[in-house]
Amino acid sequence: MARRQQLINANPEHVWDVLADARRYAEWVVGTKRVERADDTWPRQGARLVYTIGLGPLTFQDECIVRLCDPGRRLELEAVASPLGTARIGIELLPWDTDTLVLVDEHPLRGLAARLQGPPGEVLLHLRNRKMLRNLARVAEEPNTDPKDNGSRDGNPKGPRPQGHR
Repeated sequence: MARRQQLINANPEHVWDVLADARRYAEWVVGTKRVERADDTWPRQGARLVYTIGLGPLTFQDECIVRLCDPGRRLELEAVASPLGTARIGIELLPWDTDTLVLVDEHPLRGLAARLQGPPGEVLLHLRNRKMLRNLARVAEEPNTDPKDNGSRDGNPKGPRPQGHR
């Protein structure tokens, strides 16, 4: 199980606004190239987000399903990473004075990754989650970011708006 934490210089409400905005997912999740579509109910339990991941020309379409949502405090996702299987990603926000301590706990659930779980995979997850938390901190700490305008500085959302999942 890969557990990491990051102190983010933003209040928990602002960090939650980033997590709760499906359009911003590709800004902080490592390997995500773009969000293809997301349920309008994101991040409520059962909501889905479809995204493209990859490196260079090699890409895959995967999805995340919200398994648990405690708004402002906790988000539990099941990432479907074909052909490797699925993983549980738990994100918890703790108020830390005026900042936020973000705790991430990730481990494989099903498929090949779950069967091959061990020290080499743990190292990769730790490296990936360290980068992911740094990205989340960068996005949440951006100056002049108003969560109500979805992260833009000029009132226009960044990138195309994902369509509701069918």
